[in-house]
Amino acid sequence: MTKPKKPVLIEMDAPVAEGPDRAAPVPDVIPAPGEGRAMQAVIGLGARPRSRLGRFFWATATALIGFIISVAAWRFVEGLLAANPVLGWTAAVLVGLFVFATLLIALREWASYARLARLDRVHAAAVRAAGSGDMTAAGRVVDNLAALYAGRDETAWGRSRLAERRGDVFDADALLELAETELMIPLDRAARAEIEGAARQVATVTAIVPLALADVAAALIANLRMIRRIAEIYGGRAGAFGSWRLLRTVLTHLVATGAVAVGDDLIQSVAGGGLLSKLSRRFGEGVINGALTARVGVAAIEVCRPLPFTALPKPRVTNLVSRGLAGLFGAAKGDDAEGKS
Repeated sequence: MTKPKKPVLIEMDAPVAEGPDRAAPVPDVIPAPGEGRAMQAVIGLGARPRSRLGRFFWATATALIGFIISVAAWRFVEGLLAANPVLGWTAAVLVGLFVFATLLIALREWASYARLARLDRVHAAAVRAAGSGDMTAAGRVVDNLAALYAGRDETAWGRSRLAERRGDVFDADALLELAETELMIPLDRAARAEIEGAARQVATVTAIVPLALADVAAALIANLRMIRRIAEIYGGRAGAFGSWRLLRTVLTHLVATGAVAVGDDLIQSVAGGGLLSKLSRRFGEGVINGALTARVGVAAIEVCRPLPFTALPKPRVTNLVSRGLAGLFGAAKGDDAEGKS
């Protein structure tokens, strides 16, 4: 007779209550560095295309307001002349001085547009001469550059070297490369310094100022000043209205070339490994705004530089941001030679 089968019991160890010493460590949460909202807003505002209807509206509104102000001023002076000739002539002189000052400002704006257009013409002529290999056209480009920087002390040594060596060059590309090497190095160095300063300013304001629109305003002002200074460095002084137009041109060029987004590789190369994981989100936002400011500066160099980058390397955003944020990260990476950045 077989014994009935019974359930098989498997004894298990009693569960041990987990304490704080046995708990799994809390994973490090890496704060997202942000997307550079301040600089994205500035780029979006500057590069936004203007419709023809909008331009027509603002042109007619400006003309109408100017006409109303002119008629009101005329009637004001005419009434004062009838009531009190002394006050009337005083008002007439003041209005005349105001009109004269307005004409001077308009003349300065026209001169700034003319200088920027001159840079564009030299750049276009250099591209055509390099593409066609025309030695005569390349010589005219070099003559225009020498005349453009005739009064600049930082280019005096380069101009003398160019005058000594250009007779030994019989190729259009070689002549343009010689002009770029002798004339553009000190100007590129000054432009890089402006970009580094602007990137540092934008990053610092974004990191320490908690106000919502303060970083946008600071980024706009810093980028406008940087672009204006870069234009002056390369020989194109920009007035008030010219600076805004130049800002729109640079930001449109930046959007067209697709250099707006900042990738993780740039942030890692600037901040160094996992450093951003130990920083606040606000500080990471400042780093990205500084990087975007550097990219705006590089775009400004491409727009304002009278010669394309051929013999000299194009400035790298990583090196610019690393040196610009050297005070925030300790030692700057990419302190290579000036000619390599």
